[in-house]
Amino acid sequence: MRTKGKHVDINERNQIEILLNRGYTQKEISLVLDIHKGTISREISRHKQADGIYRASVAQHKADIKRRNSKYQCMKIHKDTNLESSIVSAMENYQSPEAIAGRIGGISSPSIYKWLYSIHGQRYCHLLCSKRYRPKRRKKTKQKREMIKEAISIRERPTEGIHWEGDLFVSSSKLPHSVSVAAFVENRSKYMKNILIPNKKPSTMVYAVRRAFKDITVTDITFDRGIENKYHKLFPAPAYFCDPHSPWQKPHVENNIGLLRKWHIPSKTDLSCTSQKDITRYTDIINRKWRKSLGYKSSEEVAREYGIIK
Repeated sequence: MRTKGKHVDINERNQIEILLNRGYTQKEISLVLDIHKGTISREISRHKQADGIYRASVAQHKADIKRRNSKYQCMKIHKDTNLESSIVSAMENYQSPEAIAGRIGGISSPSIYKWLYSIHGQRYCHLLCSKRYRPKRRKKTKQKREMIKEAISIRERPTEGIHWEGDLFVSSSKLPHSVSVAAFVENRSKYMKNILIPNKKPSTMVYAVRRAFKDITVTDITFDRGIENKYHKLFPAPAYFCDPHSPWQKPHVENNIGLLRKWHIPSKTDLSCTSQKDITRYTDIINRKWRKSLGYKSSEEVAREYGIIK
């Protein structure tokens, strides 16, 4: 007897048609093909033509259509109105499909993306940070980083304490002005602080660091070796530095800057037209995002638990 649950294929349908034309009964056909007689009966009754004649090609066509339409695309989300409304509501609050899948449970992020890219969810694609209907391949670019003197290596940084990472991101190298954002991220909670500065002078960087850590607990700060960190001895906390051309040694600030770029400030945005109020609002949205690495809690929640912020 054939394996249970196996579908009748085109070869078996051809044999059924030949045996029926030769006058075989359904029971005899089941014995010849080693298929249960109930399967043969259902196959003939469901897939025969309107005139009652069974043809293998017509039966195969009907079976293909039925199988294709048995589970339409994104059926789970589209049929569950509560799940769909929860996903849409979370996306309207600037949550990503990955965070939604981890927070809600019972659905995967690829399923959410598949639903968004289908006819059922296309109208919500504008809520994605990319605002695209398909992923875009990103080009890798190398950044030139300058060296500074008297830099203490990150390898000498103590293991205990509340460690922060700092970096700058600018509008674009093609724009004439040098308005930038000084970004700072705490390692454990991934909590972020951003200060808009008019230029990349070392004295301006000192102002940004002092303002960012005015009411926040900090043990030390890790930077790259950019010349804007020349006056690091004036910072309110000890400064440690990554190896030359090694941005991966401060991954938390790099990742958060990437999130800020994706959701709110694309790489070609003119920061001279952006206010500190806007930067603070964007930062608060990032700090309230649910993170998989934090057990689907927000950075703000974790920072309060550890006493980093009040």
